[in-house]
Amino acid sequence: MRVKEILDKHAQKRMVESIAKAEKNTSGEIRIHIESVCKGDPCERAAHVFNKLGMCNTNLHNGVLIYVAYQSRSLSIIGDSGINEKVGADFWNDVRDCMVSSFANGEFEKGLTDAVGMVGEKLKTYFPYSKNDVNELSDEISFGE
Repeated sequence: MRVKEILDKHAQKRMVESIAKAEKNTSGEIRIHIESVCKGDPCERAAHVFNKLGMCNTNLHNGVLIYVAYQSRSLSIIGDSGINEKVGADFWNDVRDCMVSSFANGEFEKGLTDAVGMVGEKLKTYFPYSKNDVNELSDEISFGE
């Protein structure tokens, strides 16, 4: 299966809407990156993608990347320094566990949607929306090879 086929265009649209909905309540930024294979450590790969997408350039350093390499069955959720200072590793592990549970049941879109919701709620707690907030990063899903 090709990487862009893991979510059809209707599912991609719903995911983008899910991200936009989560970001309406926070100044934080959420991105999803999907690729087929992760060669090496998924956390290191996610950090590379995080930087490549310019997620380290948000004003409050409150970007979060949900990274999935579906054929490798690996994933990572990483946040920039602003959000990492507020939440512990247990939170990221909870998000990961939620995704893994859904993925194991064949519910790929649900796992991503639930993860976006969890991240959005946590960002809202520590980085609430303000009237001068701007969407600093695209809500579109990015895809690798």
